Amino acid sequence: MQRIRLRYTKRGRLRFTSHRDFQRAFERALRRAEVPMAYSAGFTPHPKVSYANAAPTGTGSEAEYLEIALTEARDPETLRALLDESLPAGLDITDAVEARTSGLADRLTASVWELRLDGVTPEDAQKAVDAFLAAETVEVQRKTKNGIRSFDARSAVAELQARSAADRPLDNACAILRLVVRHVTPAVRPDDVLSGLRAVADLAPPVPAAVTRLAQGLFDEESGTVTDPLAPDREAVTAASPTAAATASATAPGTGSA
Repeated sequence: MQRIRLRYTKRGRLRFTSHRDFQRAFERALRRAEVPMAYSAGFTPHPKVSYANAAPTGTGSEAEYLEIALTEARDPETLRALLDESLPAGLDITDAVEARTSGLADRLTASVWELRLDGVTPEDAQKAVDAFLAAETVEVQRKTKNGIRSFDARSAVAELQARSAADRPLDNACAILRLVVRHVTPAVRPDDVLSGLRAVADLAPPVPAAVTRLAQGLFDEESGTVTDPLAPDREAVTAASPTAAATASATAPGTGSA
């Protein structure tokens, strides 16, 4: 059985598709591309697809991840192109690598988000960011299926920066927030951070923020960066290639000693 890990996006209007909607679209794409999927056992077999830390409905993303299991070996890049052609524009498969390591989900420990705040000046956004970062805790509330839950949104935030939007004229205020948040329990989402900014600095954008996940992966505490979670698999493939070539050469006819 071969395992392939894929990176995909949710862009434009497709950011409003739910995770269940994407699952249906992706399974149709697997059938169109004639991917030799492995299936689960039981009365209702399902294709073996593992999704990791999907973005909330309504948020865009450049860095969603999943893993599929195949019954026959396929070239990852060829498979990526076939699946990308079989999905609607906006749901794009941007990367594929053969799984050579374990624990993809364990390497998704943080996300980088971009929050676009139309109608908010960069100066007001910066004041709110400063107040948020200066606070030891920022209590926010979220409605869950079990009722209203209160939790701290500050401790999960590793980085929060404000800047102006380069594509907007001076008379049309728009601030951009860059947010790096650790994946903790309970999960702190971008809208929770916006609730925290409203709580500490009364920052309330006149229109809903446009939120996009730019990256997710392992958080490096020393550099403060979020690393590519597929890099260990690519490195393992590269490391294995010379060994495989040497083995093939050694066992080829006519290469033995006389």
